[in-house]
Amino acid sequence: MIPPRFEYFAPSSVDEAVRILDRFGGEAKVLAGGQSLLPVMKLRLAEPKALVDINRIPDLAHIREDAKSLHIGATTRTNDLNDSDVIHKRYPILSDAAFEIADPLVRNLGTVGGNVSHGDPANDLPACMLALGAHFIVRGPKGARTIPATEFYQDTFVTALESNELLVEIEIPKARPGQGNAYVKLEKRIGDFPIVGVAANLVIGSKGTIESAGLALTAVGPTALKATDAEHHLAGKAADDAAFMRAAELAQGIANPVSDLRGPAEYKRAMVGVLARRALHRARDRARGGA
Repeated sequence: MIPPRFEYFAPSSVDEAVRILDRFGGEAKVLAGGQSLLPVMKLRLAEPKALVDINRIPDLAHIREDAKSLHIGATTRTNDLNDSDVIHKRYPILSDAAFEIADPLVRNLGTVGGNVSHGDPANDLPACMLALGAHFIVRGPKGARTIPATEFYQDTFVTALESNELLVEIEIPKARPGQGNAYVKLEKRIGDFPIVGVAANLVIGSKGTIESAGLALTAVGPTALKATDAEHHLAGKAADDAAFMRAAELAQGIANPVSDLRGPAEYKRAMVGVLARRALHRARDRARGGA
């Protein structure tokens, strides 16, 4: 199908983009990579009156680390996560997820900002953002505000981002000594949406105990889910099989999958436990210097 007529804008600044979004009062959509937006427009599941193409706005595509945070610009391409040495060495959870998203064409065009702000409950990167404790920096008519990932995802395809706001950057706490993380997913074929996905982030102290933990799930609820009880259980425990087994059980407890073509709900819930243990073991091994 062909989408209905729309106006097209290519602003050269964030402020200009925000003014256009505000003027259309919820009837405009942001165009970055277009890998989620354009297909639904062709199906006429979305019929915006205007598209605001943010690809010409300077400095929205970057990956850089400072003394406090990792900063990822909104129009950073998904494949840039695969090509970044700092991501591979210090935040491998992100390259784990990026490598398995769709195919090379989608990864080269799709953006990190578009992925995390789409609100798809089966996307890969939102769970990683929850596990890492990310914050989203957005700009609107009233200026900038920061939204924790824990408050960003509200319902299926519903986020805290207002229709006249633009996500400009993702901030992730800087990796600490003894930190390791991983994302694992079960899929029908390479590049498919996950049947189940689990993101794990551990900081292990010099005595082998877990100082802090992040654990999040995707494709088993109306949004990506943060396994808070499992995280609390892990804190202060030895990074061993017993701790990981119990954390996996707690993660299963928050999963609310539905039966569909990818499998029955009971199977998906069981896989949450399996994948949670795998992700935690891989995060622990990386924290100890393993691959």
